[in-house]
Amino acid sequence: MKRYLQYLKNYKVQCILGPLFKWIEAALELLVPLVMADIIDVGVAAGDVGYVLRGGGVMLAMGAVGFACALFCQRSASIASQGFGTNVRNALFRHINTLSYRELDRIGSASLVNRVVNDVNQMQSAVAMIIRLVVRAPFIVVGSVILSLLIDWQIGLIVTAASVLVGLVLWIIMQKTVPYYARNQKMLDRLAQITGENLEGARVVRAFSNRENERARFDAAARDMLDNSVRVGRISAWINPLTYAVVNFGVAVILLLSGRKVFDGVLTDGEIIALINYMTQILNAMIVISNLVSLFTKAHASMNRVSDLFDTRSSMDAGGSAQFDFTAPAFELQDVSFSYAGTQQYSLTDVTLRVPAGSTVGIIGGTGSGKTTLVSLLPRLYDAGRGSVRVFGHDVKEYPVRALRSLIGTVPQSAALFSGTVRSNLCWGNEGATDAELEEALRAACADAFVAEKGGLDQPVTEGGKNFSGGQRQRLTIARALAAHPRILVLDDSCSALDFRTDAQVRANIAALRDVTTVIISQRASSLQNADVIYVLEDGRIVGQGTHAQLYEGCPLYREICDSQSRAEE
Repeated sequence: MKRYLQYLKNYKVQCILGPLFKWIEAALELLVPLVMADIIDVGVAAGDVGYVLRGGGVMLAMGAVGFACALFCQRSASIASQGFGTNVRNALFRHINTLSYRELDRIGSASLVNRVVNDVNQMQSAVAMIIRLVVRAPFIVVGSVILSLLIDWQIGLIVTAASVLVGLVLWIIMQKTVPYYARNQKMLDRLAQITGENLEGARVVRAFSNRENERARFDAAARDMLDNSVRVGRISAWINPLTYAVVNFGVAVILLLSGRKVFDGVLTDGEIIALINYMTQILNAMIVISNLVSLFTKAHASMNRVSDLFDTRSSMDAGGSAQFDFTAPAFELQDVSFSYAGTQQYSLTDVTLRVPAGSTVGIIGGTGSGKTTLVSLLPRLYDAGRGSVRVFGHDVKEYPVRALRSLIGTVPQSAALFSGTVRSNLCWGNEGATDAELEEALRAACADAFVAEKGGLDQPVTEGGKNFSGGQRQRLTIARALAAHPRILVLDDSCSALDFRTDAQVRANIAALRDVTTVIISQRASSLQNADVIYVLEDGRIVGQGTHAQLYEGCPLYREICDSQSRAEE
């Protein structure tokens, strides 16, 4: 809990004055039954209309002041809670960006989104309720008990006993519901995951006519969440009936005892009205507390999930302060092995290779052979489990991560564009890029023509770049990498949506760049024929390396790939 107080430090005024004004409103509410009792015992009993009207005016004034105090508190709660939520989300987002892919893979994108959005919302609502009601509701209960004891200690004890019983009921129910709320958040993660997968892979789902299976999978997850919600709902449903039962029983006992006391002259009619009003106030306060218990139970489960994320530390260190030696090989892997989190199977096993600076390297292999995994080790998206990965003379762990990644331009398999403009997307790796630099990058990626037709660098880009075709998105992501002037350019099957002519032209333009080491991962053997060296991967191992001609003669797997593609083209 203490760790989250820092996110409220800019809202100290609201956090102090909000509850204070709410306390004033509650104090006035506690005084109303006493004023009413005085009106009944003095004004009504004596038939003094003026006294009754004056008392009514006092009650109206108290109501107006209480209303103003409540408005101020509501405003303070809104400002503080919204600011708190914004600060927590910003801190959480920054923390997520420090995590390595190993931690991100383990947690899952759906869970991350839910924690940043839904869980922080729950915490934000709890902060608002703390400022608005946590002070008021207990104060009303305690104040009502004390004033009841002052009016008549015997009846005050009944009020006290009723309050304690209701508090016990709330505590028991809270203990029962906490595990269910925590489970509910995990089930919400699962629903978000399935929804995200189906939205991102909608075309694949429909192409394979798999909608019914996906609906069944979603229905099963939704049913699990429904069953869990029903269970917690059944437990929580006992709150109001039990609370009303205890309080109403208390009212009945008060009426029974107070009748005799009035007959004996110990209590007045006004005092009985005041005692019943205090019992009613306790009932209303307890109902508020019961709702707060439900809210805080959810918020506590959410806070634990957010805290778990904050407590997750990157398995990747920040790196050292080594300087790049551009006379050394562009990169080297020595006996490198790697496995993803949660699996014992190696994706790469004892991989050794050496790539001279300025050369063009091709990597080919079947699906799941480890091609993408290999190049992911260069910018330290992942760290090798065994062996060493060196870039320009030093182990990648010896460089500052930011400096290392600024040196390596990566074009992933999936062409990821972000909402904004063409310019804002191209400037990701080089915020100070001039129009001339951006246009040069577009020309090299063969994207200048369609960008000019669509409206130039300030052409809007919708979410995911949906207003561009697949091939156009790939060329824009290539241009984005080139605009950063990388020393190592990784093209991870990034021309798969291009026709052969455009693919060849893009590769020729890239080959003409100076001081750039190019790594081309492709399923097309024809795209790699002019590479200085080609590495063939199978099951995470290098099974062949050499030029196209050398591999065609000496590597059965490479020859099989080339022949199968040649037959397909025919």
